[in-house]
This record gives sequence, structure tokens and C-alpha cells, in this order.
Amino acid sequence: MNWLRRIAVVASSVLLGPVLAVSLFVAQAQLKMTVEQLVSFIKSSIQLRHDDRKVADYVRKVKLANALDARTVEDLQGMGAGPQTVMALKALASESTALPPAPPPAPKPVYVGPPPPDSIEQARVLSEVTENALDYARSLPNFLCLQVTRRYIDQSGMESYHLVDTIAEKLSYFDQKEDYSVMSVNGIPVTGRDHQRLGGATSSGEFGSILREIFSPETNTRFAWERWATLRGRRMHVFSYHVPQSTSKYSIRWGDGPGARTIIAGYRGYVYADRETNKVMRLQLETENMPVDFPIQSVTLDLNYDYTDISGEKYLLPLKAELHSREGKFLVKNEVEFRRYNRFGADTSISFGDVPEAIGEEQTKEQPIK
Repeated sequence: MNWLRRIAVVASSVLLGPVLAVSLFVAQAQLKMTVEQLVSFIKSSIQLRHDDRKVADYVRKVKLANALDARTVEDLQGMGAGPQTVMALKALASESTALPPAPPPAPKPVYVGPPPPDSIEQARVLSEVTENALDYARSLPNFLCLQVTRRYIDQSGMESYHLVDTIAEKLSYFDQKEDYSVMSVNGIPVTGRDHQRLGGATSSGEFGSILREIFSPETNTRFAWERWATLRGRRMHVFSYHVPQSTSKYSIRWGDGPGARTIIAGYRGYVYADRETNKVMRLQLETENMPVDFPIQSVTLDLNYDYTDISGEKYLLPLKAELHSREGKFLVKNEVEFRRYNRFGADTSISFGDVPEAIGEEQTKEQPIK
């Protein structure tokens, strides 16, 4: 009967956690373990929320093959080891001082990415990327879409943002020109509100004008190979670029009315081009050398493109843009999303009743190279 009862207890323990079940088999026998094995056991116990008393009893039966140092015990305590387990570990550390030290952990494997293309291939790729970028606006159909802008501010300068408003606009793209019509603010329908009169930070030019400027021969942009990257599961060429203020057309406006000011800023950043198509899928921009007397000290832009179906055809269109600006400690962040693309036509309409959920970070975040 005792044997049957013992089996029942072990079976129950397996359901609760396989590590503790082992302790019932060892009874009073000492377990020989390395420090690495002991640490692994304690970490598993913390993760599985095993009873502190039972874990401590298990540790007291351990006979170490090498020395357990006080720093390792402190680390395990910081990870959540219980007080009785920590006391047992400290006793074990004291008993093992004469043993040889634990070997250092094996070094993590260093990933060596694919080699960069040679200079001839880089020039060929950049030439095709440039051609595609300059032709981008002309390749787009006339369409309508829903532009959703979520605007955040932070007055502490610590990037602790809070949402100020959510703006839904009907964006019309016709004959390579953008036109905005504000439909709602914070879910409340509005009429007659101009895009430029929204107040706060706004942006435009995501449908080709910024691409055209960066790659235009008149801009005299300097490009350089940077690295490989992975974006939305596809391999990307990443090129750095620099546009000096003398050839830039990137304008930044501050304020309204008579006191408003507009400057032209130089900038630098990165372009991500799909390895298979040599089309730009992402661009990043950061202004530089802003005038010291201009209220805004910096502006950054992160713009992602992705393929979207319009009337059964796939087009490369803006997916999401994130704009940051800084005025002293006052920080602004705009998250701009482009949704519900439809071909432009007299009978085309877009539902603006409910604003879609925000696009997840996984769609715009760079992924590790595999």
C-alpha cells in the first residue's frame, strides 16, 4: 500500500512540475551537480513557481562539483528565488569554497551575416533603386484612402507620451497630387476643417515627393552601402544617405499667423530597398544643423511602404509613418497610418465611422537577419 501511495504522489507531482517530482525519488541521497545545473534548476523553479520550502529541501541534498560564489546566489535571489532557497544556497556556497571554481559560460555564437555586395553590384542596385524611386509617383493609380493620425505629446522630455487626439482624413491622390479632407477628430465628425489648420504637428508628402527629392539628381544626395536587413520577412539592401541644406527642399513650418516661420533643413538617414525588386520599402530621415533660433530643434521621420490591393492589382503604397519633433523638452510624436485604399472614382466612398486598430509594431520593426 505504501508503494502504491508513493506512486500516486509522484504522478501528482509530475502534473504540477517535473523538476520537483525528481526530488521524491532521491529521498535522502545526495545529488551531484555542477553549478550550471543547479542554476538551471533554480531558474526553472522560479519560472514554474515551485514551493520555496520544497526547493530549499532539494538544494540541501545537492553536492556540488565546483564552487558556488556569492554573486551567483545574489543573482538568483534577484530573479525571484525564495528566502528559504536563498538560505540553502548560501550554505551550499559556504560548503563549496574549497572546490574549483565553476568554468565560465560558453561564449554565445557570433552571427556573421552575408558579405556586402561588391562596389559594382552596389552601384547597379543603387541605380535601379533610383530609377524605381523617381518613377514611383507616376506608377500610382488615382485612389482614395483613410489616413489616421494619432498625435502624442510629452512635456517632460523623457519620451513619456500621452495621446492627445486621433484624426481621420479622406486622402485623395489624383494626378500625382495629394488632397486631404478632415472627416473626424476623436471620433466626432467635422466638416470644413482644413488639413493645414488642424494645429499641432502635421505632415504630408508620403506619396512620392520625399522619395523623389532624395533620389533626384538635382538634390546631389550622397549614398553609401550600409548593411543587410530584414523587414516583414524580406531581405533588404540598406543604404545611408545625406542631403545637404544647400540642395534640400525639406520644409518645416512652425506656428501660424504673422509669427509663423518656415525653414529648409538638411537631413540624413537610411533607405531600405527590397533585394528582389530594388524598390524602397522604408526610409528614415533625421534633420541636421537646425538654426539655433528656430523653435524646433530636431525632426525625424520613419516611413514604411507595403503592397496593397486596389481593385485586384497590387501597388506599393505607404503603410505607416512616424514623425517625431522636439522643441526644448516638449516632444511630439505623430503615428500616421494609411488604410482602406480604393480606386478613385465618382462612385467610390470610404467608411469613416470606426477608426481601425493601430498597426502593430511587428509590421514596421526591423527583424534579426536569419
